[in-house]
Amino acid sequence: MPASKPAPELASGPPNGTQDTQRDALRRARIAAREALTPDEHRRLSQRIETHLAALLARHPPRILGFCWPYRAEFDCRPLMIRLLAADCTLRVCLPVVRTPELPMEFRAWTPHSAMQTDRYGIPHPAAGEPLSPDVLLMPVNAFDAQGYRLGYGAGYFDRTLAALAPPPLSIGIGFELARIASIHPASHDIPLDAVVTEAGVSVFSPRIQSLTRRE
Repeated sequence: MPASKPAPELASGPPNGTQDTQRDALRRARIAAREALTPDEHRRLSQRIETHLAALLARHPPRILGFCWPYRAEFDCRPLMIRLLAADCTLRVCLPVVRTPELPMEFRAWTPHSAMQTDRYGIPHPAAGEPLSPDVLLMPVNAFDAQGYRLGYGAGYFDRTLAALAPPPLSIGIGFELARIASIHPASHDIPLDAVVTEAGVSVFSPRIQSLTRRE
């Protein structure tokens, strides 16, 4: 999906200190690498991600599943969400909505027929819909490390949201293997993910996730 407005990390101001400078450089490099994938490469890798993700969700079936609209060449969860909704009439699916930047995000029910509107970054979300609290949350990763820490776009939306949700949802990062790095240089507010799914398989970082797929 083409970005019509600046990316969140570019809109949040200049980095502060060595740690932020390192994280900003990592973020930019990994986004650039993802956006450099050819359409055929992106499609091929995405199909493998979808296979691993579907298997993981089958082992940990959600009641309310949160996902994110694709942005800047991220993996597109929508085809899988549509198939899951068609297969399970009890499943609810939702998308995050940023109402106030300093507060946790809200989640609104989504279906393929939902009327959509865009936020200040040009990312669609439901214009209206029942407020929901996901028990499984799929989150894009620009980079992730061996401890399960995720590098997003620098605004802290997901960390604030994960800290506020009770009970905490199963947090699953979604990205390409090119996002795997040694360390994102985590900050004190960063919350590690339970697992990350790439085209290579599922990397498990929490006992809440059953080991089911070995990396290829």
